[in-house]
Amino acid sequence: MMDFRDTKFLFFTGKGGVGKTSLSSAAAVQLADQGNKVLLISTDPASNLTDVLATEVGDKKIAKHPDLSNLSTINIDPEEAGESYKNRAVSSLGMLATPVYRNKVREQLSGACTVEIASFDEFTRFISGEANPEEYDYIVFDTAPTGHTLRLLELPDAWSDFLDHNEGASCIGPSTALKSNHQRYKEVVEVLKDPNQTTFYLVARAEETSLKEAARSAKELAELGMNNQRLLLNGIYTPINLEDEFAVQIAEKAKFQLKNIPQTLSTLPVQEFPLLPYNILGLEKLRSVFSKEKQQLILERENTEEVKMGKTPNLTDLVDDLEKDGHGLIMTMGKGGVGKTVTASAIAIALANRGHKVTLTTTDPAAHLTDYTGQIVDLPAILTVERIDPKVETEIYIEKAVAQRGAGKTEDQIKLIREDLNSPCTEEVAVFHAFSKAIRSAKRQFVVVDTAPTGHTLLLLDTTGSYHKQVVKQSNIDASKLHTPYQMIQDQKITKVILVTLPETTPIREAQSLQSDLERAEIYPYAWVINQSLPTAYKFTDPILLQKRKHQQELIASVKSVSTNNAFQIDYIKEEKIVAEML
Repeated sequence: MMDFRDTKFLFFTGKGGVGKTSLSSAAAVQLADQGNKVLLISTDPASNLTDVLATEVGDKKIAKHPDLSNLSTINIDPEEAGESYKNRAVSSLGMLATPVYRNKVREQLSGACTVEIASFDEFTRFISGEANPEEYDYIVFDTAPTGHTLRLLELPDAWSDFLDHNEGASCIGPSTALKSNHQRYKEVVEVLKDPNQTTFYLVARAEETSLKEAARSAKELAELGMNNQRLLLNGIYTPINLEDEFAVQIAEKAKFQLKNIPQTLSTLPVQEFPLLPYNILGLEKLRSVFSKEKQQLILERENTEEVKMGKTPNLTDLVDDLEKDGHGLIMTMGKGGVGKTVTASAIAIALANRGHKVTLTTTDPAAHLTDYTGQIVDLPAILTVERIDPKVETEIYIEKAVAQRGAGKTEDQIKLIREDLNSPCTEEVAVFHAFSKAIRSAKRQFVVVDTAPTGHTLLLLDTTGSYHKQVVKQSNIDASKLHTPYQMIQDQKITKVILVTLPETTPIREAQSLQSDLERAEIYPYAWVINQSLPTAYKFTDPILLQKRKHQQELIASVKSVSTNNAFQIDYIKEEKIVAEML
């Protein structure tokens, strides 16, 4: 059994879909079972603690688990934290601030950067004890602060003067909003650096992109002096029946990735956790995560009788549907780690193979389009592969902004303007400009966009929507004749939004939540793609995979029964060249 009692504060971080919530919740349950008072906090905008713990987890106040009184939980809602932070920042301006300046500050604080700082501001209160009505032995965080957030809190003191006397846009707001919390932030950052108080658990699967993300996080944290890190490898599959060829190939694929693990991770203490064929929901299954005996008891009770279901359309059927209009914008969306990039790549190449001019691009800073398109030896000449590189677009944008705002300023002032512009807020606007160009060409050809993980995607669309309102407000043109990028995304004749998910409870729930969010913005998804489904045609003999497929079939059947959209299935591919195999 793994021991989590080394430090009071435990942070679980990693790429979406690797099992952070399951492992952080299992760790919290284990600590509580050992007689400790534990607080489990999620800072994930798409938190699913309620599902995993099988009890309501609120975002207003700390609540005790009804069946485990030592365990208390709370969600930190980033959007709500951002709004609260914004209100405090505006009220801190004082009575002499004009309404125009107050509105300007509120507008400044409307980006992703503010949400990050606000979330950090909120959870520092739990570390400092301000938000804790009682003392806890351990505090477990599902997701950690990003390197960017932590760096912002170490900005030079010169920021205070700059923010007090400069009305240029700033994602962190007026210095008066930060000064009162400055000492708390400083103390919390020191706690995060202290190996006797804090441990960072980097969660990953035996997959290239997942390991790369964990390595990036490890490097960022180490650069900030947060070196007490552990690597948790989740979902490691060991076949029981070695005569099952499919099972053996899955295991070999994972072994290859682990043999070629990034250098940054190779020196960390590591713990492996097996692939479990059941969904880890509820206390009993959470307790089984660290116990082979409990896993075996659950497996013995599981019914392996498979669900009888009709044929689910596949990728070829989806491409048949998409090509009917001859052009348009296709956007793959979903939680991180569900396969948006590979799905977008396969759709784009398939359309180009059929003679259509296609541009394949991504707004995801962590995407690896060329990793997939490079698997095809002879790509069609009518396929253009691009990447909206956030760094490049931001640099272009910053140079233009500095030229405008830096006119007549000293060298030191220009340096601070540059520092101010170096934030996700600026990146968001810069990416939007490039994104808009890509959308425009969809009237003449196919444009396939691999979007960023859910939260970033919604922020991008929110920026697009805000831009639309601004254009309507400032333009003399009749609003009914305007066709902004936001309207193009809403227009189902032009845009097909495809929600990509996995045949697992949490990703499906999150896809449903994303669909609801999009529909509130009058954006209606065209189809669902259920990725990495164990093929129904294959005759598995390995009991783990048999049970895994049964659970997947139940979930796919439930999606098809409640979804008003088309549902398409992509089978799990065990070969290295995934896109080539898909096509």
